[in-house]
Amino acid sequence: MDLSKHQFGASSSSSSTHSFTHDVFLSFRGADTRNNFTGHLYRNLVQEGINTFIDDGLPKGEDISQELLEVIERSNISVVVFSANYASSKWCLDELVKIIQCRESKQQIVYPIFYKINASEIRYQNAQVGDAIAHLSKHKDNLEKVESWKAALTQAATLSGWAISDEGYVCSI
Repeated sequence: MDLSKHQFGASSSSSSTHSFTHDVFLSFRGADTRNNFTGHLYRNLVQEGINTFIDDGLPKGEDISQELLEVIERSNISVVVFSANYASSKWCLDELVKIIQCRESKQQIVYPIFYKINASEIRYQNAQVGDAIAHLSKHKDNLEKVESWKAALTQAATLSGWAISDEGYVCSI
């Protein structure tokens, strides 16, 4: 992944009116990619001196915290690692909605990575992604949220990004 055309460092954003505390925010489904792809990506970004946020602390079953939403707001770039179970997590979907909002309101750069999943499954919410959204739609109190999740998935999947398949090497990004 070539992020070299971007200037990094929380204090290096003098051309912007935004104050960034992180260069990169990683959004991912922990059970799918924390101990493989996303873990390697995080270590490589940090090794290159890129101030990267990875959340290791949210207990399972809890709502996304306001603090985490603020970290997204104060990040220059968000990298969204879509995987098979990304859309089954309300937490991931809430992050994604915030990321898309920041893209629109703060011109945050968003890079999607499709890890062993086709971008069209995200964009059109079919196959496993569609099943996850259908399951979340069963709760009537989620209906408005579900619409915002679907819109964010569609929008993120239309952005230029990277696809990682079983045939490719994870390290080749």
